[in-house]
This record gives sequence, C-alpha cells and structure tokens, in this order.
Amino acid sequence: MFIDTDTRLTARQQELLDYLRSYQRSEGVMPSTRDIQRHFGFSSQTAAMSHLRALEKKGVIQRHAHKARAVVFPEDLDRAEIIDIPVFGQIPAGMSAADMVQHAEKCISVDVNTLGIPRTAKSFALKVRGESMIGALIGDGDLVILEIKEPRSRDIVAALIDGETTLKRYLIKDTHPFLKAENPEFPDLIPAQELMIQGVMIGLIRHVRRD
Repeated sequence: MFIDTDTRLTARQQELLDYLRSYQRSEGVMPSTRDIQRHFGFSSQTAAMSHLRALEKKGVIQRHAHKARAVVFPEDLDRAEIIDIPVFGQIPAGMSAADMVQHAEKCISVDVNTLGIPRTAKSFALKVRGESMIGALIGDGDLVILEIKEPRSRDIVAALIDGETTLKRYLIKDTHPFLKAENPEFPDLIPAQELMIQGVMIGLIRHVRRD
C-alpha cells in the first residue's frame, strides 16, 4: 500500500475520518459507501470511494482488497487480530462465498480472539429480525456470525427453506431434516421442496436496546 508522505488531512478528510469513528462507535460497524455518500451529499458512491482512498494513502485507515466496505483503523490492528465479516439482511439463493463481500450491506470488524472465531473460517453475519429464537437468547436486532460449513443436528443455522432465508435450529427426525424455532409461538418449518443450509452459527453480537 502506498502511503502519502504528507500525512496532513484536509478539512473534508478530517470530517470523513471523524464520521467513520463516530459511526463505528454508535453502530458497531463501518458505514457503507452509500451511507458516506448520503451523509456528505456526494454526487456518487465513486466520490465516497475516492475520499476513502485518500485517507488510505495517508495511512489513517486501511481497506482490504476485494472488500470494498471493509475499513479498519491501523491502531485497531495493533491491538488485536481483526477480521472483517460481511453483514447481510438476507442471502440470495445460490450466492457463493466469494461473492458475499461484494453484495454485503456492510462489514463488521471483529476481534477473533475475543469471539473465539477461527481466522480461516468462511464467515458472514446476519441481522436478526423477530423473536423466534429468544429461547436461545437471540433477540431482534442482534448480529449472528455464521460459518459456511456442514451442519450437525441441533446447530443453529441460517437456512434457505422454500425460497426464504431464516435463522432456526437444525434438527433431523427419521433422516428428515427440519427447522425448529426457540419460541413456542412459532411452528416447526418442514421443507416442502428445498432446504439449503447457508451457514452455522459460531458467534453472537448483542444489540443494545435503548428504552
């Protein structure tokens, strides 16, 4: 990576750096280029990317190759072993692991040592919607971190069932797999045609609710 020998920031660059830090503190993740474009009134996401590249050249942020939304601060890398995980609302059917980062809503930077996540894991995150997994202490707004691997019975999984993505417990009865909620108000999900496991839960980041 080329680092500009003139590390002084322009007023706009300092504003962007402050925004990145503030957004990360409040949301727990970095803003997307669309968030940056909207906040600063840039004409396009390309303009937002140009400003990010300028900060990278001055060494105050680091961006990862092939991870357009993955931005970290160098001091964070000094403190811990950080990986960037793509965050989704839903995962389109058939999307490969290689395509996930490019189609993510944003990325979250996590310390693999703190969360106990293998650095080599093919991982992604989903934002939980609803209360179907409250019995497993997974609530609305939480982020679940999942690894792309084969599930075992009783794993909590993200699954594509008959065209819809859901987070449930994976069970097998008489060789037939099905999905079970951790809330008695929700029924078991038995696939009519298709059940595709997209990831197995390996971590959880709780959403702090402000009343």
